[in-house]
Amino acid sequence: MVTKLTLAYAGTEFAGWASQPERRTVQEELERAIATILGEPIATSVAGRTDAGVHAWAQVASYQHEALDPRNLNALLPDDVAVLASEPAEEGFDARHSARSRTYCYRIHNSRIRSPFERGLALHVARPLDLDALDACAAALPGFRDFTAFTPSETQHVRFQRNVLSAHWRRSGEVLEFWIEADSFLRQMNRILIGTMLEVAGGSRALDEFTALLTGAPRSAAGRTAPAQGLYLARVAYDPLGG
Repeated sequence: MVTKLTLAYAGTEFAGWASQPERRTVQEELERAIATILGEPIATSVAGRTDAGVHAWAQVASYQHEALDPRNLNALLPDDVAVLASEPAEEGFDARHSARSRTYCYRIHNSRIRSPFERGLALHVARPLDLDALDACAAALPGFRDFTAFTPSETQHVRFQRNVLSAHWRRSGEVLEFWIEADSFLRQMNRILIGTMLEVAGGSRALDEFTALLTGAPRSAAGRTAPAQGLYLARVAYDPLGG
């Protein structure tokens, strides 16, 4: 019996998803709550192993056991994480390996004055940004691209090509949102993309320099890693029989 969980969390006070010695993680909190109800240890699989400070609107996890009432789980979980849905899944379903794509959103509060209501939830950028340049950067991303430049040099990844299905910017008032969907992501890939695109939008890097990075340039050629606070795992897509 396989259960699929959909959950949301504010990543500000978590050291990421994955369990770590003497660190507070989402996985640890979730597995503790499940084990308390079922009376036995439970191991979860997850669609996206979010880093410290990264948020999730619709993370997906799975485990081998019966589905539990989200209300019972939420009664045992801290206030910064909540199970949105708990449902039986097809036999063989795995939140990570069955995922067809993941979608992330990065939020930027682009205003001369910072907002206390966006603290920890968006990156504050006070300087004006060239929105056309941001759009041009996003337009260069869809397709199979080599993102070696957009992940730390010390890595366990052996394949650096990713298939980006869509990428675009949205603006709502003072908030800019970068949305990207891909088959999977490299570690810190979205945050380095943001840091580099902001250089293009600020005039310190040319657009053709950005597009050249998508052919396998070294990490040192790309921009800074943007802070985790603006990044959200927005959704995970599965084939119809995958839950």
